[in-house]
Amino acid sequence: MPVLLLLLQEGEPGGFTPFSINVALIGWTVAIFLLLMAILWKWGWPAILKSVEEREHRIQKQLDEAEKARAEAQKLLEEHKRLIGQARAESQEILTKAKALAQKEAEALLAKAHQEQDAILARAQREIAAEKEKAIVALRREAVDLSIAAASKLLEKNLSGAANKKLVEDYIASIGKRA
Repeated sequence: MPVLLLLLQEGEPGGFTPFSINVALIGWTVAIFLLLMAILWKWGWPAILKSVEEREHRIQKQLDEAEKARAEAQKLLEEHKRLIGQARAESQEILTKAKALAQKEAEALLAKAHQEQDAILARAQREIAAEKEKAIVALRREAVDLSIAAASKLLEKNLSGAANKKLVEDYIASIGKRA
């Protein structure tokens, strides 16, 4: 028979009730508990403590790695922010230089256009002056020829052509000096 039934049978003569106290059962329970505690103390607790310590070390290692990763991520973030700021400054500098260069090029092209305009205007004025001089000379010759023709008809005498021309040219020159 099992030990429990024997213990129950050896107890009180009135039978077992939920409120009855069985001293033998309490004794065996305490003995088994102390035996299990001794076995656990000798072989169980060290293994449990070892696994708990290993887990604690593993968790601490993971926390340290996480802290290192966080610090590295923070460092990389700061470096990234610095590089972005530097890139923005460089792009702003390049943009400023490009604007200045474009302004210089525009001014140079404008100055060149003004020079070409002035050169064209000066050439046109010279050509106009030359054409004016040619027209004046041609007009004077015409006036001389007309004056000689008119004078010969009035006088009806024929003077030499060279002397007549000299006389009229001197007269026209004197008129040009008065005007």
